[in-house]
Amino acid sequence: MLHLRYFVAVAEELNFSAAARGLHMATSPLSQRIRDLERELDQRLFERDTHSVTLTPAGETLLPLARDVLEQFNSIPWRLREATRSGRATMFMGIPAGLHPCLREHVSELTERAAAWYELLRWPGTTKALVEGVHEGRLALALARMPVSDPALEIVHVMSERMGAVVPADQFTGRESLSLTELADLSFIVAPHEIRSAYFDQLDGEMSARGIRKRIKLTDSDFGGIAELVSSGIAFYFSLLNPDNPMHGYAMENTTVLPLTDFKPSLNTVLVWRKDRADGGDLARLVMAAREVFAETRHV
Repeated sequence: MLHLRYFVAVAEELNFSAAARGLHMATSPLSQRIRDLERELDQRLFERDTHSVTLTPAGETLLPLARDVLEQFNSIPWRLREATRSGRATMFMGIPAGLHPCLREHVSELTERAAAWYELLRWPGTTKALVEGVHEGRLALALARMPVSDPALEIVHVMSERMGAVVPADQFTGRESLSLTELADLSFIVAPHEIRSAYFDQLDGEMSARGIRKRIKLTDSDFGGIAELVSSGIAFYFSLLNPDNPMHGYAMENTTVLPLTDFKPSLNTVLVWRKDRADGGDLARLVMAAREVFAETRHV
């Protein structure tokens, strides 16, 4: 199973270094495990050179088979729970940081609706951890930030929130908006990997493409540390414009959030669950209730 997981990770990234980071291992042992699998199957699975990694015909054939085997393996825990449980089961729902109060109300409503079948408890985490938890069956469903691209998961958009630039207030006194060019003298903060979502990696790329080159990379810090840097007058970040969002709790005296006139980022929240657990599986009733509760995408 581990060898198949390693193969799928490399096949999806087509990059050994990126796959190794996602697996929390070094590149060299990952390459060795792939070679072990190729020897076991007596098939070359990847074509590798100094510039690219591609799947061979054998690799392309193996990929859907490996995914199917892993899905079956990952479903064992919840299938056993479903077969052996008596009475009301305990389920967990993933919740990301800074969840909008409206979505929290929906979570409470879903908890009440599901009370006859499940005790639905909340489980906090980053989007990456929550998506992995749903995929592996530890979480029944989760709210997560886009992008999410796991083919085993059903994804339903529930909220789109406009974002603005968090900037030093004393440098933009009296302003109601700003342009990206006005941020050129500030450094864009790259948050620690533990709290950063994939969407902020996309924003980092957007900033580079639009000429914002300066960076400050934080380690061992949180959103309060980001606010400290902005407040000091040397950096900027992105946050949600809506003052009702709890992320505004990290604001400091010399920070403000302003909309951009030439760039309109938005943070999209989705509800995710495993397809096989909803389609005739143990979550069929819970997913139906969730679809009703989170029926409309909200734009704030």
